[in-house]
Amino acid sequence: MGHADGSNGGGPRPTVDRVRLKRSFARRIPAQPRLSAPGAPTTLTPAQAEARAIYKELVEINTADSVGSVTRAAEAMAARFRAAGFPASDIHVVGPANAPAKHNLVVRYRGRGRGKPILLLAHLDVVQALRADWPNDPFELREENGYFLGRGVADDKSMAAMFTANLLRYKAEGWVPERDLILALTADEEGGSQNGVSWLIANHRDLIDAEYAINEGGGGTLQGDEPLFHSIQAAEKVYTDFTLTVRNTGGHSSVPRKDNAIYSLANALQRIQQHTFPVELNDVTRPFFEQTAKVEMPSLAAAMRALVANPRDTTAARLVSMDPRYASMLRTTCVATMLSGGHAPNALPQTATANVNCRIVPTSKTSEVKALLERVVNDTAVVITTTSRDRTDGAPGPIHPTVLAATVQLTNRLFKGVPVIPMMSTGATDGYRLRNAGIPTYGVSGIFSMTGETNAHGRDEKLRVKSFYDGLTFLYELVRLVAGPNPSGPVS
Repeated sequence: MGHADGSNGGGPRPTVDRVRLKRSFARRIPAQPRLSAPGAPTTLTPAQAEARAIYKELVEINTADSVGSVTRAAEAMAARFRAAGFPASDIHVVGPANAPAKHNLVVRYRGRGRGKPILLLAHLDVVQALRADWPNDPFELREENGYFLGRGVADDKSMAAMFTANLLRYKAEGWVPERDLILALTADEEGGSQNGVSWLIANHRDLIDAEYAINEGGGGTLQGDEPLFHSIQAAEKVYTDFTLTVRNTGGHSSVPRKDNAIYSLANALQRIQQHTFPVELNDVTRPFFEQTAKVEMPSLAAAMRALVANPRDTTAARLVSMDPRYASMLRTTCVATMLSGGHAPNALPQTATANVNCRIVPTSKTSEVKALLERVVNDTAVVITTTSRDRTDGAPGPIHPTVLAATVQLTNRLFKGVPVIPMMSTGATDGYRLRNAGIPTYGVSGIFSMTGETNAHGRDEKLRVKSFYDGLTFLYELVRLVAGPNPSGPVS
């Protein structure tokens, strides 16, 4: 099996430092989520109470693809904005006519018109959650041991609730920003055929056009219960599925042949498993590793700095790649996720297929990865196809200086001044679609958690109660800072 740097074995035996590094990772990334979290407030402010009520309403509306309704959640939030006095002309529940459960909410909060709007984006859809798999109803907001629990509490109804609550609060306070704010709560970010952001770009670009967007994808990392760093997502890898297909004439299983479709596919998948893509740093991941080195253990910090200086440093790449999170940020990754083959237990297989899911770095293209997979597989019997096109959003750019300065200012005040670090998501958000349409998008939330703690997409998805209210405050003040009336000054 190949090593993290792409070599084929024969490397040095693990040193004491590397063994210590492995043990440290095991301690830092618990196998199971914590059972309790400190810091939840015992008494809520009026703003916190309203945000919690909105959060509860959103979580308890099933918005999973095919069985739920994003439209129902969008209408529920629209009703709140109407009741608060927002003009009907600034509240839009829109979506494709052939998908009545997949409509999006777009609300405009009017400012003084001095500059392009700022878009606040959160998705309302969630990954399906089967009641039989959960100890409690997944579509019921529960608060236990310092956590909120329920499908979508972390991904992404927390930010949807925060943005909604904060806009209603701005309205009640009479605050008028320098520029308009646009809230978009959307469908099908998690999957489905009617992605809300793509549909809005294609059909109502005027409703969401903005100088830049604030989205999910970033946030804070805790070490234990203490902030370690605060990240701003400024780039992301692109989700791409490849289908590997092998076809054969088949035949009777009593007369085996060498040209077996399942064996050919299995050999192809093993070659992909053994291949490690090269390190590809960019203008987001390079400063990420530079800044993260300031808070990491000395041996790992040294490897990060060495890799930034020389991406071909195989020893440094091997050390950094010992943490799966960092390994995925270094390079494109591809992994087999689905498998099917054969038609009868007593027949040679006529067809075998597999899905290989790749997360492609911004400096590479789908067509390039497809060509590389074909070279790695090196078997003309294996046909590799994809429906994905090459990305067109270009290389990652720098974070907008106003967003960066405001995030640093608030992090210094609210989160003990931990480093603010640009970050590339290894997963996917709708930020990619906005960037592709020319709207720079930054994932920043003020929501802190330990690595893997939220179990988003999994059973008993959770979010710290303290983190929810911290994020509420952070986003309230962040939007006020970046939207004015004094974009570079303190919050009044």
